[in-house]
Amino acid sequence: MTQLTLYDSLSRSMRAFSQLDPIAGVRVYSCGPTVYNYAHVGNLRAYVFTDTLSRVLTWKGHDLTHVINITDVGHLTSDADAGDDKMEAAAKRSGQDIWAIARHYTEAFKQNLVDLNIRAPTHLPLATDHIAEMLDFARAIEAKHCYRLESGLYFDVSTVPEYGRLARSADDVGEGRIDPVEGKRHAQDFAIWRTSPPGENRQMEWDSPWGRGAPGWHLECSVMSRKYLGDGFDIHTGGIDHREIHHPNEIAQNQAHCGCGDSGANFWMHNNFLVDRTGKMSKSSGDFLTLQALVDRGFHPLSYRMLCLQAHYRSELEFSWENLGAAQVRLKRLVQAVEALRSRRDEPAKGSAEAYRRQLEAAVSDDLNTPKALPLLDALVGDKSMSAGDRLAALEDFTVILGLPLDQLTRADLRVRPVTATIDVAAIEARLAERRAAREAKDFGTSDAIRDELVKAGVEVMDGDPLGWDWRMTG
Repeated sequence: MTQLTLYDSLSRSMRAFSQLDPIAGVRVYSCGPTVYNYAHVGNLRAYVFTDTLSRVLTWKGHDLTHVINITDVGHLTSDADAGDDKMEAAAKRSGQDIWAIARHYTEAFKQNLVDLNIRAPTHLPLATDHIAEMLDFARAIEAKHCYRLESGLYFDVSTVPEYGRLARSADDVGEGRIDPVEGKRHAQDFAIWRTSPPGENRQMEWDSPWGRGAPGWHLECSVMSRKYLGDGFDIHTGGIDHREIHHPNEIAQNQAHCGCGDSGANFWMHNNFLVDRTGKMSKSSGDFLTLQALVDRGFHPLSYRMLCLQAHYRSELEFSWENLGAAQVRLKRLVQAVEALRSRRDEPAKGSAEAYRRQLEAAVSDDLNTPKALPLLDALVGDKSMSAGDRLAALEDFTVILGLPLDQLTRADLRVRPVTATIDVAAIEARLAERRAAREAKDFGTSDAIRDELVKAGVEVMDGDPLGWDWRMTG
């Protein structure tokens, strides 16, 4: 097999991958969502990326343990140490029970994974289920690495080697966005445990040696990765925004606990931003797109997966409705082509798909280069030098790696009805049958009238479309 090489953010270099423990298999930890609101499509790009990584690893024969944590406490409205806990703030705004909020958005996130054909991780642990372990971890590092303030227990970053090496931020002005906390020894020091202010009633708080309160955001990932994957594991993933503060703080905690210079993971991998025309999407801004919002506009969730696969995970990806529409058309073309192949799967073999398999492996072994793999998929389904059965057999590798279930999808599956549509599929098909009859009878007045009626109802009639699609729903 082709050697898998991956980009390591810590060394800022491409490195050959080999699993650390031949018995334990490959162990991957991915920073999960903070469940105070729905995940926006920019958040979800991270999980398309890490799903691609996990698919490539298992396709190459590795046993995989994959953890995605659920942050239901501790994440402040600033990524550093300022503002309110995002969960507590959401509960105050809505007047709802914070535990119910966490459950609701956790279930919504799980459904997003299903809709995007992202495989369920091995473990999906909640931060609030690991408070005891967090307290133990904090006690273990307190004496040598922490100090107490009225607001809680803080980590002194000067006590570990090369703090901030992942972010390359030792002298970076980017650290200026860390808001000051009175009494901190260094601007980069961060909270291990935040004590509840006097008179404040929090819905989520626990007793600790440093006062009643809640853990800092960074603590949970060190604790849960260690619990489920061990002190040194293979790969840690997350969005590129985590590279500046969250992951350097996590590394510092790991170094403090093991008493060594290890970061905790052999590879640190980060996906780049999804951007719109005005900049990075943000849940905290209140102006963001969810996966359901795309569906409401008539786009199948897998069209968004296709959009993500068309860009390398380390490249910025621009979101626009036009780009999403083009991705959906590409997906439709593939689905139609594969449907045609399935109808001829019993053709006698007449060629080999081995070249496609080798090229596919070469593409994804080069730091998960899905933009290079997709043209190979296009070429495979259209290669008439091979029988339909040969192409379908080779297609299995592409569907496994890319997570596009072309062997199961139909054209009808991709016809998503926008919420603004005023007509259902059965009525559309009936009116189109009448229109075809009118056209065959050369009654073009009736044909045009039916077309205009459908357009007003949110249906675009696609006469002469080379895809052979009679219609599509519009927003």
